[in-house]
Amino acid sequence: MTFKRSSGILLHPSSLPSPYGIGDLGPQAYRFVNWLSSTGCKLWQVLPLGPTGYGDSPYQCFSAFAGNPYLISPDDLLADGLLTQADLDEVKAPLTMQVDFGQVIPRKLALLQKAFSNFQTAPTDLRPAFDHFCAENAAWLDDYTLFMALKEANGGGAWNGWQPDLRSRKKIALHKAQKELAPSILRYAFYQFLFFRQWEKLRAYANEREIQIIGDIPIFVANDSADVWAHPDLFFMDKAGNPTVVAGVPPDIFSNLGQLWGNPLYHWKNHKKDGYAWWLSRVSSSLKIFDILRFDHFRGFAGYYEIPASHKTAEFGRWVTGPGKDLFHAIAKHLGDGVVTEGTGLPFIAEDLGLVTPDVIELLAAFNLPGMRVLQFGFSAPENPFLPHNYVPNCVAYTGTHDNDTAMGWFASAELHEREFAQRYLRVDGSDFAWDLIRAVWGSVADIAITPMQDVLGCGGEARMNFPSKLGGNWAWRMKDEDLNDNLAGRLRELNWMYLR
Repeated sequence: MTFKRSSGILLHPSSLPSPYGIGDLGPQAYRFVNWLSSTGCKLWQVLPLGPTGYGDSPYQCFSAFAGNPYLISPDDLLADGLLTQADLDEVKAPLTMQVDFGQVIPRKLALLQKAFSNFQTAPTDLRPAFDHFCAENAAWLDDYTLFMALKEANGGGAWNGWQPDLRSRKKIALHKAQKELAPSILRYAFYQFLFFRQWEKLRAYANEREIQIIGDIPIFVANDSADVWAHPDLFFMDKAGNPTVVAGVPPDIFSNLGQLWGNPLYHWKNHKKDGYAWWLSRVSSSLKIFDILRFDHFRGFAGYYEIPASHKTAEFGRWVTGPGKDLFHAIAKHLGDGVVTEGTGLPFIAEDLGLVTPDVIELLAAFNLPGMRVLQFGFSAPENPFLPHNYVPNCVAYTGTHDNDTAMGWFASAELHEREFAQRYLRVDGSDFAWDLIRAVWGSVADIAITPMQDVLGCGGEARMNFPSKLGGNWAWRMKDEDLNDNLAGRLRELNWMYLR
């Protein structure tokens, strides 16, 4: 798809300031949308919005369809009459620059449980909307809520450690669990209702201000998820509920052992048998809450790296052919754009970083999908494809992503020859390096230019969002209240005007 020339900010809602320990979908999210609109930017990119599990990663969620209850706004629950001001005051805390998930999660869940209790006992006009939500989303909601209720009843343990009849979804065992855990199932459904109600309202507010939201779809799902538990035939699994092969990437210059992600791999032949129904449902659901989808690890659709599940590193895997064009033809037809041949107008962005082989290039070209260019990767030599003079219009250019160090953090730690080349290329002294990168990306021919909020703020490496392959300490960075100021808005507005974005 060819996008209009535009620009935007990468910022996950958890990074917004709020008095509740984690950013949410409440007043500060609306304040951010207003600020973004004042800059002339037209895009807000977020990370996956699913319910996070072990490691707090939005790329390892309990469901590919559900929303993250930790992002629900207490202020909006107060406005709905589901909480009192005293309830909110009990959980308020001084704003910190990092989310302390260990403290935030139990406090947030206790608050949500109180809201659910009030919903059940107090008069409310939300009940018809809740019933409608449950009926409309039953295809994924029923499995997810039962999965979460069972997980809670099993002390939070992964589903492959449950009783065999529940693990293998025997009808009698499931029916019994549905009856015994009915209150918990209803509670988890209510949390989803709250999340999507708040998110849809926020998205509509953004759209009214001509801001589109770019959402992220991780190619793989977590093994401990409702998706794998409910559809084990769509993955390479043994009878005990363990993956037989897992995802990752082979050794490279960044890692001698490669990266062992551990996600179960799709049994693509089984997906094809039912017309890729699960994927079609996933994409359709995502397009109900986002305007544009970014497919993470897009190269995995052309070919993916398969590692035996028994291996402790990613050194000894093999490349396997993915579904390629067949899947995207099915998606295009399902979305109703009327095109089942190549060259569709799908509202997708492809994360094509890493090893880009001819089959990946062919898949991108077949559906006219823009790939990504990350300027921070570019400072090795003039022929580097990540430098702006090598961009093509049909791409999305970034100063950096959530997996990169911040621009200032990179400049402080990069090899001397890279820093010197960056200064020569940009003709700068490096004192305002983050904005030097922003200017270069904004001025490029790329149809879309994106920068993380950390680079707008000129943050150092302490504000990095994620260290790939590092467990713990990620996804925690937060803004300050005063960060959304007129000075920064004016600087962005000037660049958007100057470079016709």
